[in-house]
Amino acid sequence: MSTPELKAVIFDMDGILIDSEPVWQIAEFKVLSELGLNVSMEDMLQTTGLRIDQVVAFWYSRYPWENYDNQRTAQAIVAQVVSHISANGEPMIGVLSALEACRERGLKVGLATSSSSDIINAVLNKLQIATYFQAIESAEYLTYGKPHPEVYLNCAQALNIDPINCLAIEDSFNGLVSARAANMQTIAIPEAKQAKLDKWIIAHQQLDSLEALADFLSSHS
Repeated sequence: MSTPELKAVIFDMDGILIDSEPVWQIAEFKVLSELGLNVSMEDMLQTTGLRIDQVVAFWYSRYPWENYDNQRTAQAIVAQVVSHISANGEPMIGVLSALEACRERGLKVGLATSSSSDIINAVLNKLQIATYFQAIESAEYLTYGKPHPEVYLNCAQALNIDPINCLAIEDSFNGLVSARAANMQTIAIPEAKQAKLDKWIIAHQQLDSLEALADFLSSHS
């Protein structure tokens, strides 16, 4: 069966465009520990790719704490992440070459993230890449974040491209489930330490970094 023609590439943000997953883990660990939860840094990997309110709800369901205020806890975590990105944010390997490769091939480019507008703005400003994107969609105010497909479907609609003609690039399992459910082609670029896990088989393709995207696009054009 032939692969549908590629007309758009939709990027996840955290862990794909910017090296922020460790920042999220540190921020979540710090705030949750201050609330008295007996969690480890490794535990934070369980919620990779989820929207921040879902992350807070996830941990509350396992370790309920007094004076639960999802929004306040989420805001405390987000504020730390924004601060770190603005000061020290670093692009993932190959971001600019990947975006240029999309532009050179006339592909539309979108962003589909679980992160809030504050974090999106911090990332785009820090990396100076806002001009590459024709559509930017956040799951921040959607009923469901990833792994629900709505944020990807919204991005395809904003680009005016059928989801089947879109390629989604993700680093998290939740994100891949979201993109697959939206009927998109998918690439997984997981963190190196997790790259050998069997779960990435749900992606159509797995790459080591965005540096490999130009060659992938050349072989699929």
